[in-house]
Amino acid sequence: MPLLRSTFIALSRNRHLRTFVEHSAAGRRLSSRFVAGFAIDDALRVAASVNQQGIEVTLDSLGESVTSEPKAHQAAEVYHLLLDEIAARRLKANISIKLTQMGLELAPSLAEEIAGSLAAHAQSIGSFARVDMEDSRLTQTTLDIVRSLHNKAETGAIGMVIQSYLYRSQADVAQLCAEGIRIRLCKGAYKEPHSVAYPKKIDVDNSFEQLAGMLLLSPVYHAIATHDEKMIAATKEFASAHGIDRSHFEFQMLYGIRRDLQRRLVSEGYNVRVYVPFGAEWYPYFMRRLAERPANVFFLAKNYLRR
Repeated sequence: MPLLRSTFIALSRNRHLRTFVEHSAAGRRLSSRFVAGFAIDDALRVAASVNQQGIEVTLDSLGESVTSEPKAHQAAEVYHLLLDEIAARRLKANISIKLTQMGLELAPSLAEEIAGSLAAHAQSIGSFARVDMEDSRLTQTTLDIVRSLHNKAETGAIGMVIQSYLYRSQADVAQLCAEGIRIRLCKGAYKEPHSVAYPKKIDVDNSFEQLAGMLLLSPVYHAIATHDEKMIAATKEFASAHGIDRSHFEFQMLYGIRRDLQRRLVSEGYNVRVYVPFGAEWYPYFMRRLAERPANVFFLAKNYLRR
């Protein structure tokens, strides 16, 4: 499976294949399992449906690595519209943003300014903005921007993602928890060199369990993002052993993956949030989902042939 994972991550960066697949009917049909649609209304409709199941939502307008400042502001405008609709429709939803979509690779100050405006807007409607984590070359810059924004009273409704496969994550979690910053813990879906990330799944899992324990012991409300039932069971056991109430944290999962498990956790009294992506630039996200869980490849193939 490591070879298959590496192959899909490499394909996620292939611009020619991306252009072809994103504009093909077959590609759009395949993506529908993991992507809510291509327009804001599609995402909002899915969010309302998920809310009706007792599950909260994180909305993500897909896209990354913009090439101009106008495109960064255009991407941000989509999120401002989302936040207005979240408030108008009284959805239990927040937003997730990528700093490269907000101009990080053009100028970190631009990305910080745009992310700050989104966090302030989210706070004004009682919502929240999560800064997603990208590949490891951007980890420190992302961390610096989130800490800077969190320390500004007017943009306190901001958090970030930590990936358990990075060696540095324990120190990062300790720092963020000490500063009261909300964290979404995941394993990580990028291809990283062995110099910065654990190459073996068992080590990634061990790191995940350790970091989840740190989050649960923190007074801050955090998110444990995984579909791995072993990691979920370990989190439940840790919480029970330390007398941590189920309302103190949430499990997060991806749209289209393990809906049965999402419903089961809700029935057991746990808070659950589903990450709902949408937009025309879905290809990199889709390929990383296949890399993250190669079993999805066979699932998609089986369902595609049934249609």
